[in-house]
Amino acid sequence: MKKLLMLTIAAALLAASPAHAQRFDLASFRCKDFVASSKDSIGILMWLEGYFSEENASPIVDYNTMNEHGSKIGEYCGRNPTHSVITAAEKVFEK
Repeated sequence: MKKLLMLTIAAALLAASPAHAQRFDLASFRCKDFVASSKDSIGILMWLEGYFSEENASPIVDYNTMNEHGSKIGEYCGRNPTHSVITAAEKVFEK
């Protein structure tokens, strides 16, 4: 019985170990990759919206604004496929 309890605890501890996180370098993500992506770009757009928002902005996702920004980034990227998405976003979000 003790052996079974020890095995159960060991299995639970191994199962609870942290998973390896994936990393995504937006600085190396090129416009051509952004234009070619479809559903993956929504997460990138949401991150960009947050990154370029005002410091004390409300935590609200405005899908209309995000779609407008996404379209503008897509247009910029279509004209400049070798630029990074960060460069495109800087052009779109600059005030």
